[in-house]
Amino acid sequence: MIYPRIIAHRCGGAVAPENTLAGLRLAGRLGCRGVEFDAMLAADGVPVLIHDETLERTTSGRGRVAGMSSAQLARFDAGIPHHAAFAGEPLPTLDEALRLCAELGLWANVEIKPPAGQEAETGYVVARHAAMAKGNLLLSSFSPQALRAAADEAEQLPRALLVEVIPADWRERMATTGAGALHASARALTADAFEAVRDAGFPLACYTVNRRQDAERLFAMGVSAVFTDRLDLWLPAEM
Repeated sequence: MIYPRIIAHRCGGAVAPENTLAGLRLAGRLGCRGVEFDAMLAADGVPVLIHDETLERTTSGRGRVAGMSSAQLARFDAGIPHHAAFAGEPLPTLDEALRLCAELGLWANVEIKPPAGQEAETGYVVARHAAMAKGNLLLSSFSPQALRAAADEAEQLPRALLVEVIPADWRERMATTGAGALHASARALTADAFEAVRDAGFPLACYTVNRRQDAERLFAMGVSAVFTDRLDLWLPAEM
């Protein structure tokens, strides 16, 4: 599994509104080759890009994402909470984001973000949409159930297990989900845990790395990639 070194966290990180097409476009203009974003189901079963189960933090809307249709969600402004310069930016669907990634030549990490009780359904639907997309992409999730459902629907798509701290039973968890890579918090990473993953032949990517010196230390260890909010810290040739 080949990763771009620098991956834009939630599309644009600190430089653009998270989980938006504007973030993808800006990441592309800055020379970034890889992006990450979250996919959650609207009430009508359409996967949309958003991290939280509620709308307040990142959009002009209020309420639960799972309680509204994708058409209702599209009416909210997902740009202005970040900055007035992005006013009018809609909350996009997963299909829209994947089409734009293909157009821009961006590698995409789609994080399956299920609300409680919708783990399998979200994994299944997100994988079905991802399997129809063009371009290079990877599915990831903190939810083993979502990853297993994704594997049942689209076994050909690469998958990564998301954890905060690498657990002692990480091999078993990866085996039961069919994951071929591990994504872990950079702050909680220890040399011993990393060496165990590396020696077993699995790629490891770390989140969320917003200082260049921290990224350089991780790359020196052998980490495959870092997720960052600070795309402005790297030149295009370094990404």
